[in-house]
Amino acid sequence: MGATGSKLEKALGDQFPEGERYFGLENFGNTCYCNSVLQALYFCVPFREQLLDYYASNKNVGDAEENLLTCLADLFTQISSQKKKTGVIPPKRFVQRVKKQNELFRSYMHQDAHEFLNFLLNELVDILEKESNAAKSSPEVPSTTEKIANGPSRLKMNGVHKEPLVTWVHKNFQGILTNETRCLRCETVTARDETFFDLSLDIEQNSSITSCLKNFSSTETLNAEDKFFCDKCCSLQEAQKRMKIKKPPRILVIHLKRFKYIEQLGRYKKLSYRVVFPMELKLSGTIDDTDSEYSLFAVVVHVGSGPNHGHYVSLVKSHNHWLCFDDENVEMIDESMMQTFFGSAQEYSSNTDHGCTVDGGSTLSFSGLTK
Repeated sequence: MGATGSKLEKALGDQFPEGERYFGLENFGNTCYCNSVLQALYFCVPFREQLLDYYASNKNVGDAEENLLTCLADLFTQISSQKKKTGVIPPKRFVQRVKKQNELFRSYMHQDAHEFLNFLLNELVDILEKESNAAKSSPEVPSTTEKIANGPSRLKMNGVHKEPLVTWVHKNFQGILTNETRCLRCETVTARDETFFDLSLDIEQNSSITSCLKNFSSTETLNAEDKFFCDKCCSLQEAQKRMKIKKPPRILVIHLKRFKYIEQLGRYKKLSYRVVFPMELKLSGTIDDTDSEYSLFAVVVHVGSGPNHGHYVSLVKSHNHWLCFDDENVEMIDESMMQTFFGSAQEYSSNTDHGCTVDGGSTLSFSGLTK
């Protein structure tokens, strides 16, 4: 990091706790999608702390098999235990494991950070669930997971429903949506629950996260060829459909759909629309009609004009200060700069790989304030 590192260290000064670390991550050829997500997760403090606890509890297990969870725990432990406050760490072991685990990430082609986040969280859940099942089969090792309160049931095992398990990944990121459909003839409401790790929102030009969330939960009328089959009426009927948040997650991850398939072009086009995001967010429209309050702590930004090329950087908030993580480079930024990542106010923007100021955030992470 050299001069950049010393400059950052001076900027950090006494404003940050002694134990906090700010390390860039080496790029191994188009691995910025991975680095940006890792930085956002590292500064998701509840997730980081539980991952470090996991490492501390399992580091002495001699026959433990290497997997994505152990590699991630090892990487985060490396960062947090560094003597220096700043520097660069090569996440080589973790990246190698990702490529071994999923052929999608083996090439040097541009990858999608949101797809990688989904893959990683689901993979961590699978590993934790397997470990929990193995622990339950051993009377000497207590289980570290619990039942989900309102989640959907798993498939039957030996004729008996097996309730899904909740891991610390679920506790941090999982929320529950309810898909409600109301028959306009008999007024019967049919509700179906589904879990989520993030909300993917459609975007419009010169809009905001709040308006995108309202559109996500807006009522849609099903008629003509889209009529709903009502079990009570035993026939197709006009209906109203809407999606509501039944259980907000502790960490709210919002993905903005900035890549849209254009039939006339026969390819995906990036939407650099200006979408304003707040530092504090009230999530309304939940089942119990109470607001959940969140504070923004990370934004993953795609820089570039299309889905097949470009660059990812991560903006994170740490102890009331914002920093920009761009692979090996880390710098403090003023909060007022955050608005430059809302996107472009023009319908068509001539983005370049260096056009940070006109490229909008792709994935935003909010931590719950009142949970």
